[in-house]
Amino acid sequence: MSRKLLLIFLVISGIVAVCDSKQRVLNEDVQFPTFNEKLYEEVLNPEHCQKQTEYITRNDTLLRAKFLDAGLRIPKGILMGNTIDMGNYYQCLGIKENVNDMNIQGKYCMIQATLNQDHLNQFLSTSQLSETEQRLLKTVLNNVTKEKKPDVFPNPIFKPNFNYQRSGSDSQLSKSEFSLAVCIPAACTTQEGINALLFNISAIGLEYTEYFCRLPDDKPWAPVDYVAIAIFYIVGILTFLCTSYDIYHKWILKSDKRNKNSLFFCFSVYSNTQRLLNFTSGPDSLECIDGIRALAMIWVILGHTFYSLPFNINPIDTLLWAISLNAIWVTSAPMTVDTFFLLSGLLVVYSTAGKLTGEKLIKNVHLFYLNRLLRMFPVLAAMVLFETSLYNRVSDGPLWEGLASNIVNCRQYWWSTLLHIQNFVNPRDLCLGVTWYLSLDVQLHILSPIVLFWVLSTRKYPPWIALTSTLLSVLTASTIYIFHIDMPSGVISPNRVQEMNDFFVKYYINTLSRASPFCVGMIFGYILHLWRGKKLRISVVLAMLIWCATFLLLGAIIYCTNISMQLDWDNQLADNIFNSFLRPLWALALGWIIFACVKGFGGPINWFLSLQVWKLPARLSYAMYIIHFSVMLAYYYSAVIPIYFTLPALMFNFLGFFFLTFVLAFAVTVVIDVPCSILIKILLGKGTKKSANIPDKKESTTSGIAPAKVKVSSTNPAFISDEDKSNTVLI
Repeated sequence: MSRKLLLIFLVISGIVAVCDSKQRVLNEDVQFPTFNEKLYEEVLNPEHCQKQTEYITRNDTLLRAKFLDAGLRIPKGILMGNTIDMGNYYQCLGIKENVNDMNIQGKYCMIQATLNQDHLNQFLSTSQLSETEQRLLKTVLNNVTKEKKPDVFPNPIFKPNFNYQRSGSDSQLSKSEFSLAVCIPAACTTQEGINALLFNISAIGLEYTEYFCRLPDDKPWAPVDYVAIAIFYIVGILTFLCTSYDIYHKWILKSDKRNKNSLFFCFSVYSNTQRLLNFTSGPDSLECIDGIRALAMIWVILGHTFYSLPFNINPIDTLLWAISLNAIWVTSAPMTVDTFFLLSGLLVVYSTAGKLTGEKLIKNVHLFYLNRLLRMFPVLAAMVLFETSLYNRVSDGPLWEGLASNIVNCRQYWWSTLLHIQNFVNPRDLCLGVTWYLSLDVQLHILSPIVLFWVLSTRKYPPWIALTSTLLSVLTASTIYIFHIDMPSGVISPNRVQEMNDFFVKYYINTLSRASPFCVGMIFGYILHLWRGKKLRISVVLAMLIWCATFLLLGAIIYCTNISMQLDWDNQLADNIFNSFLRPLWALALGWIIFACVKGFGGPINWFLSLQVWKLPARLSYAMYIIHFSVMLAYYYSAVIPIYFTLPALMFNFLGFFFLTFVLAFAVTVVIDVPCSILIKILLGKGTKKSANIPDKKESTTSGIAPAKVKVSSTNPAFISDEDKSNTVLI
């Protein structure tokens, strides 16, 4: 059996390697762009342009008004930091007139118009704005040119790169710029169209360059689109046939499907929904973890709802709110990632300790890895395929050009996403930006047997020596590294905006700098194992003191994330200390909460975290994590006007994102994740085909964020069953 699995793994690796080599050749020529570059060149015709513009300006005032109304105007809210006007995208592309043998088609373009820096400084010195508002306005406007987008929160994870492909990255303009929409005839260049419909704006000293242009039906079909349609169509057919077969046997024939081959039921929506909604727990279940996981997932979605905001009309108001204490419950959301690193480390130890020896683990380490990777693969692969292909056709808008960067990244680096090496291969061009966590989690999981070998020892001291030395080594190495790179300590650093891309690449998605919470989790996993089935006696006073210290520590950590965002913050030593120790301390505090809840010292906190309401969100959290960000970006980058930020609007968006993500995650889990988990269990289970689709009555509630669980035969190695039940924890 092991040889078969290794053969499968090698074949998959070979296919990925071959596809990668071919894909790189395709990428060199940008053979399958997200927009039809040739179309933009083919429609240009100086003679037709002159003829059309002369007709418009001399004979058709209404048509000229349509072009002007859909295009160039001064941005609203300049004093609030807004530097973009998006015109009327659909009105412009909807212009189509056939007159005098001319086909006049609207073309939507975005230009960069230079804002003279001397005039800006003179204006600010005589304005009525406060000193703080002046500093913020200059920060926003100055950042426009540096980052090629009007954004005070630039980073490669939360937002795509605006103008990834067709903007002038080599522009010589060194001043702040406005991004303005213009609507011109398709046959004209931006200069020809603006000069003809308006006037020669360059003559009055206004420099501008073209960002990009859009035309109707300018998204070409690529081969990957047809592949995606075929694969999703096959999955749909299998789902329909298996569901019909299942319902026919259940309600028509009323036969016992236990005697039937589970392959005929594995894609059944009926059976898979039953399986997903079965919350029976085992005796060693860590009930509180489902609540922690679900709440952390909610916090992730809330944080991303804010951090993924595109071009809003009041960035100064947004930033003032973000750096205030009123926003701390939103802006501190990135800290919750370490909650999942903690859970992952905790469960990898708790699910193996006492069930394996170190020698047996090493002997079957290939199964240890394969089970993990195969269980994560189906949902991730499906989402990567969708993002690479049909996602480009979900919506459209003037900002969709920016979202196309994600699609291009996926077409170039889909293989590094599936192999979980994005943070090494393409850290600045992530496919499915949030999957950086999966890469780090898998890498830490791959390294974990080095420590687990000693943790599984039957002797007393080797586990503690291995765990403590690992934590101390990681803390020492990461601290030295962090003090060497000297990065900001928060995802919002108004005074160091230009360093944020390096912050995310060198620190935020770096395996070494994020490994300490995982190590803390491994220690708590071993502590829980030692006290498994035993009663712990602690005085009420001591328990209360530890709880108070825990809440004070969590509050202090969250507060530290806020003070490092302030405009006057300039303390590199504190930044380095925060980056080195806040995250392991966060894991330490949450580790106590889990331990106290499991051992009976949680009180109302344990009751709340163990509620049944958290079971389903926790079980869907893997699919929710992979899906939610694409849902947000599709909505935000479909905007036709800049968004005005308010807290109520943010919360409405969050609730909508959460509900839609939940529904989509449920569907993906039932249709893709559970069926594939059944197939994997059949592959690993040696003849468990007839029971693989029956809900497991002993299923542990410590299952990770993720893949829905399936029953595993007792003939499997112990760690396979427990790994499936409890080790996959993905933010």
